[in-house]
Amino acid sequence: MAVSVLVAATAPAAATTSDPLAPYRGQEVAWGACPFKQRAQPKQAECARITVPRDWADPAAGTDLQVAVSRVTATGTRQGAILVNPGGPGGRGTALAGALAGLEPSVGEHYDIVGMDPRGTGQEGGTDAGYVCRVPLGRLPADDDLDARDRSAASIALHQRTPRVLAEACQSDALAPFITTWQTAHDMDLIRTLLGDEKLNYLGFSYGTWLGAKYASLFPDRAGKLVLDSSVNFEGRLQAAFEAFPKIDQRQFDRVYAPWLARRFPEQLGRTAEEVRAKWERLRVFFKEQGVPPDVFDSVFVGNGSARQWLTGALILTKGAAALDGKTTPPPAALRADLDRASRAVFGRPADRLTAADVAADPPEPDYADVPGTRLAVACGDQPTRTASWYKLLSDLQGPAYPLFGWAYGLSEACGFWSDAPRQQLPRLSPRAAKNILVVQGEFDPQTGYEQAEAGARAAGIPMISVADSPFHGQYAVSGNSCVDKLVNGFFLGTARPAATICPGVPLPGEHQVYPVPGPAGEPSQPATPAPRDADSPLRERLQDDISAVNRGR
Repeated sequence: MAVSVLVAATAPAAATTSDPLAPYRGQEVAWGACPFKQRAQPKQAECARITVPRDWADPAAGTDLQVAVSRVTATGTRQGAILVNPGGPGGRGTALAGALAGLEPSVGEHYDIVGMDPRGTGQEGGTDAGYVCRVPLGRLPADDDLDARDRSAASIALHQRTPRVLAEACQSDALAPFITTWQTAHDMDLIRTLLGDEKLNYLGFSYGTWLGAKYASLFPDRAGKLVLDSSVNFEGRLQAAFEAFPKIDQRQFDRVYAPWLARRFPEQLGRTAEEVRAKWERLRVFFKEQGVPPDVFDSVFVGNGSARQWLTGALILTKGAAALDGKTTPPPAALRADLDRASRAVFGRPADRLTAADVAADPPEPDYADVPGTRLAVACGDQPTRTASWYKLLSDLQGPAYPLFGWAYGLSEACGFWSDAPRQQLPRLSPRAAKNILVVQGEFDPQTGYEQAEAGARAAGIPMISVADSPFHGQYAVSGNSCVDKLVNGFFLGTARPAATICPGVPLPGEHQVYPVPGPAGEPSQPATPAPRDADSPLRERLQDDISAVNRGR
């Protein structure tokens, strides 16, 4: 439907008291229509903008910033608000609020679901692009045949040029030092104040787990119930979550994705995981000959954390195999509709008309001309970072073990060229804050590793809901897993925080049973009763894909 622009909150007047924060806390929030399209549901989100100081450590210095927020008010007796965040860093959360309220009406009955587009991310559906790094194109590599497996000095220098330019471009903006988790957590507490709540409840995915945990660390007496889904090690280093990508991507590809491809596409790609991996290597060479740089081909299968991304990879591989082998094999009937939706969404044409030439002409490829800066400012600015030489050594070590992304990651990490030191220190969780937190984690998540979540939960004494055999990013509300949803909904709605639990996974796309794979989670402790795909399944899949897309780490 047509919507108006965000209605801004009344800007704070000049401070007339000794408290420089009084004008921010006293501002009136004017709720109005949202600038983004909303799914038809019983209750629509309303939006506003609030004014925040650029620097919470010195509120009187610098120009104020505005942060977009949304809310879907409780349909019944209100118990408070749940602030939601999709991760990133750099993901916008205003559209997420309405989607989650529609998917989990039992929670939406008693809580306002509140979204936020964090500082630096601009405005969902609006004209404000936020903190954008202006990258000079002339300094980027002109070579269109980049392959991180090439370990020559020239290749390594060429690979490192892009992260260096990105880091320099982002740090040249005066806003960069103020786009951090520490600052955003203070924005969150202002939202709590303006909502009139004593406590702030929270649901965060991926990087959003770090953000939520640090909010609870900084404001332990104001943190309510927090659910951290697809978690980083919030008691350790944020950058370690990105550094683990090569290992967890390779594990998911080898143990779950390749076997699924073999079960679904045996004629095109091979009947075993080993045959699929061999065919994948042949197709990597084939697409290179068609003009697709090997690094770009590899990137399709990195952070492969949603059903749509799985289907996109399957489309690319099967269309390439058809051209390579000169043989067209119809896709399995159970996947035809899903493949067609993915093809239309990613390539703009039906699956039965998609060819390898179409893929080569328009491969999914990042555009480095105008780069959102929030991911780098937060990931590189929250804590001290490693050097570029350290990341190059990491590439040398990870490449042979995890060839899918191990060669490329260490050469592409812009944090290696980040020179600004953090301005604030982020504390660890206190016991009183940790007692109201619950962690949820998929066993083969390729974007936040199981071991990362487990380490954070163990260090803070927090129980974890594990999802056996799940290869996707984002579990609660978006995966259709009744075991997870029941436990999390109960936690929000007043039952005791659940003990550590291993939920069974749900079937993969086009399948009707779970194929167990040995992994770090162990055997399910709950009955293996996967939730059926319900009427909201397409919405869940789109939402999971959105969450995965903003957390791919590249």
